[in-house]
Amino acid sequence: QVQFVESGGGLVQPGGSLRLSCAASGFTFSGYYMNWYRQAPGKERELVAGISRAGKSTNYADSVKGRFTISRDNAKNTVYLQMNSLKPEDTAVYYCNAFLSDWGKGTLVTVSS
Repeated sequence: QVQFVESGGGLVQPGGSLRLSCAASGFTFSGYYMNWYRQAPGKERELVAGISRAGKSTNYADSVKGRFTISRDNAKNTVYLQMNSLKPEDTAVYYCNAFLSDWGKGTLVTVSS
């Protein structure tokens, strides 16, 4: 079955960095566009970044452009999100997905001093 397992979250001070990972299984990973999403407390889930099948094309929400970088390793069925210059408003549970279903548990990122 399709499965997404996110990791790498934690508590970080404003201006700090984190690298999230998402291991995918149950489908042909290299054949799908992959996205990172986040959901802050009391808010709807939002799209943060996306990457094409071969990793040659990426897209970002305006709120993270220039600070976050999405990448993937098709040999490892893993997608990454490098987050720099973190802000308190980046606090959220972060998820990866290709299908808008079979959501994983996510990984919590808390940006606070």
